[in-house]
Amino acid sequence: MLPLVLLGVMLLLLFMGFPMKVPLLAAALLALVVFFPAGDPATLVQQMISGVEPAALIAVPMFILAAEIMTRGQTADRLLDLVMGMVGHVRGGLPIACAVSCTLFGALSGSTQATVVAVGGPLRPRLLKAGYPDSFSTALIINASDIALLIPPSIGMIVYGVVSGTSIGELFIAGIGPGLLILLLFCVYSVIASKRFGVEPLPRADGSARLAALRRALLPLGFPVIVIGGIYSGIFSPTEAAAVCVFYALVLEVFIFRALSLDALPDIALSTGLITSVVFILVAAGAAFSWTLSYAELPSHLVEQTLGLGPDSSYASVMTAIAVAYFIGCMFVDPIVVILILTPIFHPLAVAAGIDPVLVGTLVTLQVAIGSATPPFGCDIFTAIAIFRRPYLEVIRGTPPFIAMLVAASILLVAFPEIALSLRDLAFRDGGP
Repeated sequence: MLPLVLLGVMLLLLFMGFPMKVPLLAAALLALVVFFPAGDPATLVQQMISGVEPAALIAVPMFILAAEIMTRGQTADRLLDLVMGMVGHVRGGLPIACAVSCTLFGALSGSTQATVVAVGGPLRPRLLKAGYPDSFSTALIINASDIALLIPPSIGMIVYGVVSGTSIGELFIAGIGPGLLILLLFCVYSVIASKRFGVEPLPRADGSARLAALRRALLPLGFPVIVIGGIYSGIFSPTEAAAVCVFYALVLEVFIFRALSLDALPDIALSTGLITSVVFILVAAGAAFSWTLSYAELPSHLVEQTLGLGPDSSYASVMTAIAVAYFIGCMFVDPIVVILILTPIFHPLAVAAGIDPVLVGTLVTLQVAIGSATPPFGCDIFTAIAIFRRPYLEVIRGTPPFIAMLVAASILLVAFPEIALSLRDLAFRDGGP
């Protein structure tokens, strides 16, 4: 009875137009008052505060701030020029450059929406001018931007690590392998699509132009070195890496590139504060909702009785259930909310079944990435609608091939966990920090 009431209240409030934090809190409060009258509603407030207390969450506003600075500066353009100079002349070079640029910018920002804006803005007109259909171009940008959720830094991985207690540093390193696998699949498909559309390669850039592009991009390429190299070497934690990224972005864009003035910083800080407040309110509401689920012992009921899963369940059945649940959830709800709601249900099951929590976190992040670009309500779809000003049906028309490749990557990750864990083991188990 309680699960149906929670679901019904949330759906009703969502259809009435309330933002996601209201259904989460209303459902939690209703469940506590009606089904557990002996409980104290003040406990929900305590859980909300506890939900945003972990120090690891400090990295979230830092990475958002760094992404805001880079998006408004020259970092994205310099990386785009470098990639275009290196691969623009090969068959499918333009869409390959788009996928690689999204991956690189994702390694700087950790945000899919920022990547859609920073890379999609300048590249989509080039793709259309070269002869690629709008449906293909937009779908490529949306789905390639989701690689940002896997390549560190990843805001999704930070939230998952906080909720589940999994090492964020290990999650960051484990996401590199699946991210590069998806990039490879997209590049291969770009070559095939270019032949099908009859698009000829662009002229080859000469050596001097490539060298100039490389020189301009050297400093922006320092961001992944800071994040990955700093964490791998043990110089600083993921939270400290986020703070260093902000400082590095400020130095580059304000003092070296001179793309931003100090007068622009208050507006950037305000935008960062607004985005951060939305994220943290969701985290707080999700913590209260998750506590309510645990208090009512719903996770064990849903997993064991409804899904028929338990500690003795096979690796394949547990991982399949996790993949399907997160994938479907992110088709309808914001990825952070899905992580907050489902992680307390599935993480204990995976641990009890003996599955590496870092592998589970990587799979969860991949499913969140897929769902973020999947109809009907993937968040990146609506970001593209707002940025490119195209109708909904046109934006989603070209997504099925990319979704199929992302699903294939999920199957490969489940079948071959080494895709994610080999780099993690190298960094943290074989002499790493």
